[in-house]
Amino acid sequence: MTKYIYGEIMSSLVLKITALITMIIDHYGAIFQSDIITYRIIGRLAFPIYCFLLVEGYTHTSNIKKYASRLTAFAFISEVPFDLAFFGEIGFKHQNIFFTLFIGLAAIYFIDNKEGKYNNNTALIILAASILATLLRTDYQYIGIIYIMAFYFTKSQPKHKRFLVIALIMFVVNLSAGWMQQFSLIALIPIYFYNNKQGIKNKILQMSFYIAYPLHLLLFYLVN
Repeated sequence: MTKYIYGEIMSSLVLKITALITMIIDHYGAIFQSDIITYRIIGRLAFPIYCFLLVEGYTHTSNIKKYASRLTAFAFISEVPFDLAFFGEIGFKHQNIFFTLFIGLAAIYFIDNKEGKYNNNTALIILAASILATLLRTDYQYIGIIYIMAFYFTKSQPKHKRFLVIALIMFVVNLSAGWMQQFSLIALIPIYFYNNKQGIKNKILQMSFYIAYPLHLLLFYLVN
């Protein structure tokens, strides 16, 4: 019964809301309650969901260039609020999550090579994307790229096998990030019950999820 209920409601909209809420909780904890680890643990759910949604977005988008342009635009729009909220100054210590997602999307695009324009080596593309994310110090760095690749390369696998493989990959790569990152595996539960439906969709709602990222960071900075 529980599985049926989850399967009915777990649209991409519900996943986006889940990712957004857990991300805001994580950022609240990092900025205002750094001594309470519970906020950070809850926040571990957000990024894997965003990685999954990125792959879904790539699979279903009718215009990959517009999708990439939105990620790029909000990467730059979000950078000042991101820097101010977490570091109190504008700099290049750490770049926001939109940069990681954009690099991951670009890697998928070149690997997929739908138009047959490129003769690329998949391993080199993944390595280059991982190095670039690490050098730029984007959120999650190479770990983020590996998450995205895990969701992308297993999308045609049977569901149980797919999530077993992803869980194993995440567990191994998380070892380099500390014990708390292992809580990100919990995100696979709501993702598993994804029902392949979008839920309510319109331009305003779509842009709201993008705008929420820099907006909540700016508000946290002003309050802090």
